[in-house]
Amino acid sequence: MQRNFKIYTVLFCGLAVLFTACKKDYGDLNGETIQDLTTNASEAQLNNLVSGTESGMRNSLNYYLDDVGIIGRETYRFSNSEPRYVLDLLGGNGSTLNGSNFYITDPWAARYAVVKNCNILIQAATNSTYINNSQKEGYIGFAQTIKAYQLLMNLNLTYTNGIRVNVTNPNNLGPYVSYTAGLAAITSLLDSAQTAFTNATVSFTLAGFAGFSDAPGLNQFNRALAARVDVYQKNWQTALNDLNTSFFSLNGSFNTGVYHEFGTGSGDQLNPVFIPQNQTGEVRLAHPSYEADIEAGDDRAGKATIRTSPASLSGLTSDWDLWVYTSSTAPIGIIRNEELILIYAEANIQLDNLSAAVNAINIIRTGHGLPVYSGAVTASALITEMLFQKRYSLFFEGHRWIDLRRYNLLSTLPIDRPGDQVWTLFPLPVTE
Repeated sequence: MQRNFKIYTVLFCGLAVLFTACKKDYGDLNGETIQDLTTNASEAQLNNLVSGTESGMRNSLNYYLDDVGIIGRETYRFSNSEPRYVLDLLGGNGSTLNGSNFYITDPWAARYAVVKNCNILIQAATNSTYINNSQKEGYIGFAQTIKAYQLLMNLNLTYTNGIRVNVTNPNNLGPYVSYTAGLAAITSLLDSAQTAFTNATVSFTLAGFAGFSDAPGLNQFNRALAARVDVYQKNWQTALNDLNTSFFSLNGSFNTGVYHEFGTGSGDQLNPVFIPQNQTGEVRLAHPSYEADIEAGDDRAGKATIRTSPASLSGLTSDWDLWVYTSSTAPIGIIRNEELILIYAEANIQLDNLSAAVNAINIIRTGHGLPVYSGAVTASALITEMLFQKRYSLFFEGHRWIDLRRYNLLSTLPIDRPGDQVWTLFPLPVTE
């Protein structure tokens, strides 16, 4: 689906400027102002706000995935023009993470720009006289769900440094809240959206939400995200409860879910992490441990492809191109059923329902050409196996660093050069 959002996304660079420079130019404002939109927006204006919100979610997504992928030793990013991928993010040559650099300022600002879109959409839908109450609930539920997801992405980066949750008034931003309080606020937003979807009608179109574009479908997406947050909070039974009202299915396709979509049309974007195979200069590579550690016969080996010649930079070398996203228009998953099956396994391990966890792990294993699990049926062994399967199932989808941090296992990640570091969190942007 082509997105044309020339009007509305630019309106919300204002908040991003508070965090870092807003570099995007979306063209003609057509005389619209935020006051116009929030006073009495038409349905067409509301739908353009939705499109701008959804499209803005893709901005700087490459920086987020590179951040968590490089620190999590999933990938390397070699660039002749940008050494900080192999220095700052890996701690090379005594480098450290710096709050003034693009790898935190750009994704941070992009996520808060979408949060601003969502806040405008909530206010605009609430005040519009052109839509009925059930339509209002549809817009509000969507906006609250996306707002929660964007806040979660920033919190994943800054961790115990926290985030701002209340940013409705850019002239009077709310305080930073802790990691625990941030997760609680995100859960509250998702729960509020779930309530909205109960009586909602969806009168707008979405890209990447095939099968989930009506109110029940958006609620399933919402509950899938809630289950992810639940395991971050160690709310194991709540995670299972939320899975039961999501699109989770032990027997369903691993790829059922919601995606960022990309296209070649005017006003659209290409997949920002796609790089063709066997490139030189600008490359994304699988960390050598990806292929070294994989089990024989695992079809997920195809997420990395052997290069015609190794790529090397600053003492790092890999023979393997990253090949998760195989074209310039390949979608990027927001959340998929494969993750939900692994959340189900994790929650059941933690609740001592070990046979249920083994069953879920075996669905993942056999679904990728592997024999059933034959290791010890203990909580400790199954956590190790669950994390191993998650490493390969969700490779370069933004999870490994976060998962190992949750289990205090960052020290198990490989150190490729003497003095390299495995960072626990990003500093807050200096513009804060």
